[in-house]
Amino acid sequence: MSLERPIAPDPYDLLPPVPSFTLTSEDVRDGEPMDVEFAHLSVGGENLSPQLAWSDFPAETRGFVVTCFDPDAPTGSGFWHWVLVNVPVSVTQLPRGAGSEATAGGVAGGGAFSVRTDYGSHGYGGAAPPAGDRPHRYVFAVHALDVDRLDVSPESTPAVVGFNLAFHTLARATIRPTFAVKE
Repeated sequence: MSLERPIAPDPYDLLPPVPSFTLTSEDVRDGEPMDVEFAHLSVGGENLSPQLAWSDFPAETRGFVVTCFDPDAPTGSGFWHWVLVNVPVSVTQLPRGAGSEATAGGVAGGGAFSVRTDYGSHGYGGAAPPAGDRPHRYVFAVHALDVDRLDVSPESTPAVVGFNLAFHTLARATIRPTFAVKE
């Protein structure tokens, strides 16, 4: 079986443009390989979400959503690794490991929760591209919202969250580290 295929577009290039703001991390860098600790257990990782911090978002921001998406997954629809919704505007950083299903609401505060990822579980699911495939991009995004909360539940799909984001995103900040598993 061959995994040869065109490179998928960046998902946010396909949406109406919005302003950007600053997203930084002590753990991952734009365009650089992630450490294995941020990878899924199935590929020898620790399944820890990286530390993220954001600033300079629009003054009218009322809340945030944090996502991680792999557009390079050989699925035709990419792969959602994390969708943390209803993060209060007072939260401007998440420590390493905040994506754990058990800690997400407590760390992000104010009723934040994760919807089910493409792994079928809630919380962060680390990188796990097929062995031998080209490096995959992991698009960590923080979406600044014009509402306090999206009208979604923990059982909503990432696509439903994304649809709601299309109507409520004031600005978006991204970091795109990569990860590959050698054969």
